[in-house]
Amino acid sequence: MDIEQEELQFLGFIGIIKESFKIVYSWRKIFSQITLALILPLTFVFLAHIEFSDFIFFKILRNEEKLDRTRTGTPSYEKLTDVISSEWIVFWLLKVAYFTFLLIFSLLSTSAVVYAVACVYTAKPVTFRRVLSVVPKVWKRLMVTFIWIFIIVFCYNVIAIGVFILWVFSIGNTKFGIVLLPFLLVIYLIGFVYLSVVWHLASVVSVLEDMYGIQAMVKSKNLIKGKMGVAVAIFLVLNVCFFVIQMAFENLVVLGFSMSGPSRFLLAIVFFLLLFKLILFGLVIQTVIYFVCKSYHHENIDKSSLSDHLEVYLGEYMPLKSKDVQMEQLEV
Repeated sequence: MDIEQEELQFLGFIGIIKESFKIVYSWRKIFSQITLALILPLTFVFLAHIEFSDFIFFKILRNEEKLDRTRTGTPSYEKLTDVISSEWIVFWLLKVAYFTFLLIFSLLSTSAVVYAVACVYTAKPVTFRRVLSVVPKVWKRLMVTFIWIFIIVFCYNVIAIGVFILWVFSIGNTKFGIVLLPFLLVIYLIGFVYLSVVWHLASVVSVLEDMYGIQAMVKSKNLIKGKMGVAVAIFLVLNVCFFVIQMAFENLVVLGFSMSGPSRFLLAIVFFLLLFKLILFGLVIQTVIYFVCKSYHHENIDKSSLSDHLEVYLGEYMPLKSKDVQMEQLEV
């Protein structure tokens, strides 16, 4: 990063985007290698999952329609029942395999990109070999953080479902209940977006600091104060872009039956390229946001200390200690 640490706090929405693009462009060799090794497989798994899961699901629906028109107790009915049962098993096995590979490649990609951006920040030479040697040791910390956010989001959704059930059986049919429902939905979405933003920043904390899991979540919650608006805006823009690509791929490529095969294939390539670029820039952006938040709270990070802790020595990854990351507050 060419920008001084004290000036990072003044970066807004556009500044963070520009800084992230500058990092990727200036260090395109290492980020290209990370993309080829980790982000491309992640993108392929995501898009392939949409293709195959939709194919199996619609096949199940067609067979269930045939089953409804078939007389019960006949050999054809029994055969269709067995086929549908087998297809549902395949469908859910595909889901399990998909989420497993998605989680693994997401954690590995996050570890690699965050580490690479931190090396850029410290002006430390970074090679793909060095990144690969660090990633296997870092992703376990990210896994613990992911498990915690999964538990928190699960509890959050359970509470939300409980509130919804209470609304249905108490005031759901009243005018006040109908008016109240949109407000409850807005509150739920605000909370969900907040948890998502904290989680993404906690992923960076888990890689660069000596805390992970619930401690990283708490640290992330404190860091995001003062920069919540910018972080939420960037999060929403990235997720809208992600949603648009996903919906366009599903409707134009997977379900685009009116289009020719070559056209669907070309569109698939376009969406593939757009998605892996979006994932890469999203990971770089969340790391830049981390440094912006550190600067905003005047938590001066000694680049030499950060560089030392990013060093891979005898295969040991050393995360940044709190005393190095949370330096004395700068005088304002």
